[in-house]
Amino acid sequence: MTERSGSVSRGTAETQISVSLSIDGKGASSCETGLPFFDHMLDQIARHAGLELQVFAKGDLEVDAHHTVEDVGIAIGEALNQALGDRSGVQRFASIAVPLDEALIEAVVDISGRPFLAFEVPFAADTPGLGTPPFDPQLTEEFLRAVVTNAGMTVHINKRAGRNTHHVVEATFKAFSRALRAAMQIQGGGIPSTKGVL
Repeated sequence: MTERSGSVSRGTAETQISVSLSIDGKGASSCETGLPFFDHMLDQIARHAGLELQVFAKGDLEVDAHHTVEDVGIAIGEALNQALGDRSGVQRFASIAVPLDEALIEAVVDISGRPFLAFEVPFAADTPGLGTPPFDPQLTEEFLRAVVTNAGMTVHINKRAGRNTHHVVEATFKAFSRALRAAMQIQGGGIPSTKGVL
């Protein structure tokens, strides 16, 4: 089987991003974004989605973390899109509910070619950031929307339970990653759609 991999370099006036990944890996990662908590979440994606993932980002963190987080999501989504190719043989659909102590997050993934994110994991506007420099929990949605849009996936994420912000965010990343891993698995030949294309 041909290696399913992708590589993206992206530069703007706000960020410089490079991402490389391989879908059929063992979960190894090297992530440097200047946001330690975000790096930890990217490591979770690599481990739980089974990716070999390298991310380097330099952004205007003195302004806000938003640009860096969103642009990393764009680059990861574009690299995933490259790696998935024509989607031939993928399982396509997957769902899972992942607990982390009191938190429980459900994620449903369809590698559909149609970008859509339904994100029902609310965080109050005044929720404290995580780590130093801080990762605003609301950026979880912005990151996932960027990934989903650029990878061409439909994803629904719902919070079933949870009070601790760290637990809720981490369970969200893990649930998305585990569902993605299952949806990307090769289970046969051909395009899993009556249209013949995804």
